[in-house]
Amino acid sequence: MTSEQSRDLVRRAWRSFSSRDADTIAAFFTADAEWLAPAGNATATALGGPSHMVGRDAITRFLAVDFHRLFVADVSLDFRGFYADGDVVVVEETMTATPAGGGSYRNDYCFVFELRDGRIHRVREYLDTAAGHRMLGGSAPAQPVTRERSGPPPRPAAPA
Repeated sequence: MTSEQSRDLVRRAWRSFSSRDADTIAAFFTADAEWLAPAGNATATALGGPSHMVGRDAITRFLAVDFHRLFVADVSLDFRGFYADGDVVVVEETMTATPAGGGSYRNDYCFVFELRDGRIHRVREYLDTAAGHRMLGGSAPAQPVTRERSGPPPRPAAPA
C-alpha cells in the first residue's frame, strides 16, 4: 500500500470504531491482529481485561462493546496528526469522554498502526497511564524500578 492508502485505511477504521458494529470493525483487522497498550493501564484495569489483546475477535469486542461500557457519553477525539510511511501509520489524538463512574476524562494518545495485506495487523498505544488512573478513580499500580548496571549512567561519547 502507498502511504496515502495506509493513512486512508486507518482513518476509515477510526470512523468504524465509534459505530459499535462488530462486523464493520472486524473487517479492518487481520485474524491474528494485536493491540498492545501499556501494562496496567487504567482502561484495562477498570474493565478487568488485558493490556495486550490478541486476535481480531478480542480487539473487536473491546472496540464494539467494552470501550462503551467504560466511556459512556461525550466521547470526542481531537486528531492532531496522521502520519504515514508505507504500511505504518502514526496517529496523535486527544480523547475526552464521560466515564461510567462520572467525572471527566481527557488524555493524549499516540497510536502506531502496522498494516499487513491491507488490514491492521498491530496497534501500539501510548498514553499517560498515571493520569488515566486518576481520572478513572484509581491509582496507578506501582511499577518496580530496575537498573541493568550499578553506578552512574554512562556519559555520552565526545564528538570525534
